[in-house]
Amino acid sequence: MRIVDLIRAGLSQFPFPTDDELIEKSTAFIEQLSRWNKIYSLTSIRAPEDMVVQHLFDSLSIAPYLTGSRIIDVGSGAGLPGIPLALLYPGKDFMLLDSSGKKTRFMTQVAIDLELGNVAVVQCRVEQYKEQQFDHVLCRAFAPLENIAGKVSHLVRNQGNVLAMKGKHRQDSTLEPGSRLLVNQVIPISVPLLDAERCLVELKLRENT
Repeated sequence: MRIVDLIRAGLSQFPFPTDDELIEKSTAFIEQLSRWNKIYSLTSIRAPEDMVVQHLFDSLSIAPYLTGSRIIDVGSGAGLPGIPLALLYPGKDFMLLDSSGKKTRFMTQVAIDLELGNVAVVQCRVEQYKEQQFDHVLCRAFAPLENIAGKVSHLVRNQGNVLAMKGKHRQDSTLEPGSRLLVNQVIPISVPLLDAERCLVELKLRENT
């Protein structure tokens, strides 16, 4: 199956509307990721077909939970989940943060080529970035919950949240009482064409922090 047909088939299973532009730009993103990956090793997933399912569809699976308009993707790597979500939501502002120069160069080039005017790319360690606060802080394959809470709580605005993408739901998804964040809910996530468990852990600021 061609990549564009695989993307079209998978997108049809999501609860949100899609159009030809999303399909075309998603295809271009996967093709560009595959080319760069051969030289710069941006991801351990090599086959474009697997990138579609494990990167593109996985990223888009959290789309219904982005109700705010200012979003930061920390440790974005190859632009995941930020770039697929920015393609879906051109009216929301996304900041893609990563400390790796080769990864930020890739994300910057993708943003230029796909004309993503709603994307800003910043090369910086998350602990050092203190310029703004956001409605949503996205973390995908970033760190254990305790590490996430310690590194990103300063980025969450009042009434905002952290959305941590995880694999199988663990019953011990909690944080220490001294943490600025608490686990508000754990949401099961379904990824089209992926036979594996996924969940989204929502962290919120504790009151009086």
